[in-house]
Amino acid sequence: MSLRINDVIPNLEVETDEGKISLHDFVGDSWTILFSHPKDFTPVCTTEFGAVAQLKSEWEKRGTKVIGISVDSVEEHRNWKKDIEKVSGAKAEFPIIADDDLAVSKAFDMLPTEAYLPDGRTPNHSATVRSVFIIGPDKKLKLTMTYPMTVGRNFAEVLRALDALQTSSANGVATPANWQVGDDIVIPAAISDDDANAKFGSFEALTPYLRKAKLPN
Repeated sequence: MSLRINDVIPNLEVETDEGKISLHDFVGDSWTILFSHPKDFTPVCTTEFGAVAQLKSEWEKRGTKVIGISVDSVEEHRNWKKDIEKVSGAKAEFPIIADDDLAVSKAFDMLPTEAYLPDGRTPNHSATVRSVFIIGPDKKLKLTMTYPMTVGRNFAEVLRALDALQTSSANGVATPANWQVGDDIVIPAAISDDDANAKFGSFEALTPYLRKAKLPN
């Protein structure tokens, strides 16, 4: 069964390099980023884990937890973190799920149910395990991004998307293309003009259905 936007994520018990956890307990009341990788000790993924480590203060500023997943063992994760920290110059202070049985990869619809890891496997055997999942405090999937193995993820965009999700959730609004914190928001069509004036003070109607406004401080 596919995991889609606004579905509650499965509450799996998982092994990580920091011990056993349940996904729902890990999320708790926080926003959470789950980012997946097809194999440890691969070049693009090493730079990505490093980028996540370097952004520790940004995740904390947004009240957001991060957790990685790779389809290798706990021991390999611990050794890989040494390379990640060497390359990035930042401590990788987040858990990495050891998904060597592919339970999480399959539950999050990254791999088909019949997938398995053959002896002598390469990253190509789990190439689709290259996704970012943003999960809300309600344990529901809010956003998914999936990348090919040759394209490193843009974590500035992950932060931007997280900001947009948090703004939308907290204020009952939408955000336009390329939105950044402080930009005008989009007023949902379900809000009448009178209610929009009451909520935002004033707004700009570019078309009858596209209305922009500043968020009140």
